[in-house]
Amino acid sequence: MDFFDGFMEIKLNHSLCHTREEVLQSSSLQVADFLDEWCSDTDFVWGHTSGSTGSPKTIRLLKRDMEESARLTIDFFDITADTTMLLCLSPDYIAGKMMIVRALLSGADLLVVPPSILPLSTIAERIDFAAMIPTQVTESLRTEEERAKLSQIGALIIGGAPLSSDTEEVLKSFPIRAYATYGMTETVSHVALRRIGDPDMLYRALGNITFSTDERECLVIHTPHFSVKQFVTNDVVALSDNRNFRWIGRYDHVINTGGVKVFPEQIEKKIAGLFARRFFVTSSPDEKWGECVTLVMEGEPLTIEEEKALLAQLRENVDKYEMPRKVLYLPAFKETFSGKIIRDII
Repeated sequence: MDFFDGFMEIKLNHSLCHTREEVLQSSSLQVADFLDEWCSDTDFVWGHTSGSTGSPKTIRLLKRDMEESARLTIDFFDITADTTMLLCLSPDYIAGKMMIVRALLSGADLLVVPPSILPLSTIAERIDFAAMIPTQVTESLRTEEERAKLSQIGALIIGGAPLSSDTEEVLKSFPIRAYATYGMTETVSHVALRRIGDPDMLYRALGNITFSTDERECLVIHTPHFSVKQFVTNDVVALSDNRNFRWIGRYDHVINTGGVKVFPEQIEKKIAGLFARRFFVTSSPDEKWGECVTLVMEGEPLTIEEEKALLAQLRENVDKYEMPRKVLYLPAFKETFSGKIIRDII
C-alpha cells in the first residue's frame, strides 16, 4: 500500500506515539513509517536533500532541531489545538515531515491526502494552515472549484521551487496569508518567509534567526536554537539588515560572460512573461566570451522565424550581457520531487 483512498484525519498528541496498526487504519504507509521513526529511541530521523544542485543525499536530522523549527512556525502562524492543518506533501521529505511534527507539538488536527497536483480535490473542510509546492498551487488555480478552495485557506506556505510571477499576482488578490519560504533540508524546513505581495520582496527571519553574508555575498544563516549554529549557503542575497534579505540567485549558477557576472534567475524574471512553455537560463562554453548566456526551452524546437521573433523580444527586456547567445531545446526537463527544474543540459 503506497497511499490510501480519499483523506484521513489524525488528532496527534505530543505525548502519545501511535502504533503502526492505529495509523494504518486510516493513514498512509509513509506517515506510519515516519511516526515509527519519530517515536523510536534514536535522537534523529533520516532526511533526503532535493538534489537540485548535486546528487541527493541522505542526512541525519536531530529531533530536537525539528521541534525547535516546528515551534517557530507554530508561533508565527498561531497554530493551536483548534487549527486544522493539511498534509499534502510526502513525509519522505522535510516539508512533509515537519507538518507532522507541527501537528504533534500543537495538537492541531491534521488532514492527510496523497501527494498530487490537486491536493484539495477531496477536501471539504476549511483548512487553516497548509504547505504546498508551486506546482500544486498553479494547478489548483486552473479550475474554478479548486481555485475557490485555495482562496479559503487561512495561511499557506509555498516552497521547494520558485513561484512564477503570474501565480504570485493571483495569490495577491486572495484573502489569505500566503508566503514563499526560504530554507533547506539541513535547516529542517524554512528559516525565513516572504509575504506574497510584499513590494520589497524581502525574506524575513523567524524567531531569533539572523543573517550575514560571506566574501561571495552568499547568505550565512545563524541559528542559535539549533545544534548547528551556522549554515553557509550558495545563495547570493542583498541584506536589508541582519533579519531581512532579498534573494538574487545561486552562486553556482552565476555566468561570467566577458568578465561580467550575470545571474540566470534575474534574467528569467525579466523574460518570464514571454513564454508559454517552460524554460531556464544557463551558460555554455564560448571561445570569445568564456561563457555565454544560453536559453534552454522545453519541447519541440521553434521554427527559424519563431526563434528570431523571440530573440527580438528578449533584446527589449534584458541588458546587453544578459542577452542569450545560444538557444537549446530539451524534450523534457529533469525535476526534483518538489518540481524544481534541474538545470542540466547534458
